[in-house]
Amino acid sequence: MTAQNGKDLLIKVDLDGTGQFETMAGLRATRVSFNAEQVDVTSLESHGGWRELLVGAGVKSANISGSGVFKDSSTDERARQIFFDGDTPGFQVIVPDFGTIEGAFQVSSIEYAGSHNGEATYEIALASAGPLQFTAAPAS
Repeated sequence: MTAQNGKDLLIKVDLDGTGQFETMAGLRATRVSFNAEQVDVTSLESHGGWRELLVGAGVKSANISGSGVFKDSSTDERARQIFFDGDTPGFQVIVPDFGTIEGAFQVSSIEYAGSHNGEATYEIALASAGPLQFTAAPAS
């Protein structure tokens, strides 16, 4: 994979539950992280005293965060409503030359900030709320 333009990493939200995804407006920076808990099954019989992990066990999760400029658009309104309703709608994360991650996420935080001589900004954090699907990008 060659170097990519950061603005091409997109977070999209399902606007109305019908699979109609739209890019979150105003985002300037985005981040995706995947996590898997380890289940340690090391015992006195472990070879050479090395730690052993139980294959396929543990909880998998993904976190998405983004920050940007506040705009009064349908995606900003949708994100706020998802937070206040506690919903877990579909989101897509497009990673250029890598693929698309899609699944249910909960908006775990929204922060708004601004200064008297600058634009209003916001930060949003999402936590996975079920299994995720990965679709690889077509080979170029």
